[in-house]
Amino acid sequence: MTEPQNNTGPQNFGQPPQDNAPPPQGPPYQQPPPGYQPGFQPPPYQQQPLSPQDERTWSLLAHVGTIVLGFIAPLITLLVQGEKSPMVRAHSVESLNFQITVTIGYVISSILMFVIIGIFTFFALWIAALVFAILGTIAASKGLPYKYPFALRLVK
Repeated sequence: MTEPQNNTGPQNFGQPPQDNAPPPQGPPYQQPPPGYQPGFQPPPYQQQPLSPQDERTWSLLAHVGTIVLGFIAPLITLLVQGEKSPMVRAHSVESLNFQITVTIGYVISSILMFVIIGIFTFFALWIAALVFAILGTIAASKGLPYKYPFALRLVK
């Protein structure tokens, strides 16, 4: 039975072969990412606060956008600008809560359409949502807080 040929020898089993090169220092070499420039450090990310005009604009969009997009508009404003401004967050959360309430009302009205009263409740709810969204838009454009008269407070 012959032993397999090992250039490290039996006394150095499991160790790298000895040669005259010094062992490598540091982590193993990796390819730099595309576009890498040596010595370039990107600036640290800093979240810029919103100007008062931008706060009013984003707050306004949280209300007026509900006329076209429903609860999607305040959700987008909350996710995009909610952490930058407490005013935008307050208007977005208020509008989102109201739109969730209106959506629940639409579902109930749709079920009640089998009985004639569902048509009237759906129309009344649509008019109320439109009027309150306009009132919220006016308050946000002036930089004032706005609370919808009836809304489930599901989002805090």
